[in-house]
Amino acid sequence: MKRLILCEGPNELEIIRILLRYDRLVFSEDDLLGLTPYHARQLSNSQVRTELNIYPGHDVMVMRVGDVLNEALKIPEDYKDKITEVKKYCTKPELEMLLIISEGLVSEYDKLKSKVSPKVFAKMCIKSGRRKYDNSTQFYKDYYGNDPDRLVYSIKEYKRIKGAHKKDELYLADLLK
Repeated sequence: MKRLILCEGPNELEIIRILLRYDRLVFSEDDLLGLTPYHARQLSNSQVRTELNIYPGHDVMVMRVGDVLNEALKIPEDYKDKITEVKKYCTKPELEMLLIISEGLVSEYDKLKSKVSPKVFAKMCIKSGRRKYDNSTQFYKDYYGNDPDRLVYSIKEYKRIKGAHKKDELYLADLLK
């Protein structure tokens, strides 16, 4: 079976790349269609379509990663025989929750969460060195890129404190070794 990872945004893509680089997932790059995760919401991405066209098998599992996964994955007719399964890995309410957990600021955020989104809270309170959080992929790369243990801890802790998603949504923690 080949896995096709579709990341909602570039920050989710960077998180997956870090986890792959440090061998923290239950699969490796060798298990991925095209040997890489993709920044794409749908199968309309030209690189994804090319990889699906090249792959001779009929055993592709699509893994969608993001915080807003309510739009259905549209599987074109010519790929329905290749794609055997679609799974959602959700980062609700937002990926910034991992940073809030990493910084030990969950209780402070909980006091404000009815008025402030995780993204706004992170911009107000989180720094990496002298740099304030700016919602860039580079920030995630700098923050977690050399500290995968911190990232793994935050992902596992997020699942522990979050409770449950919708029944068809899994956690990033479900992908960890």
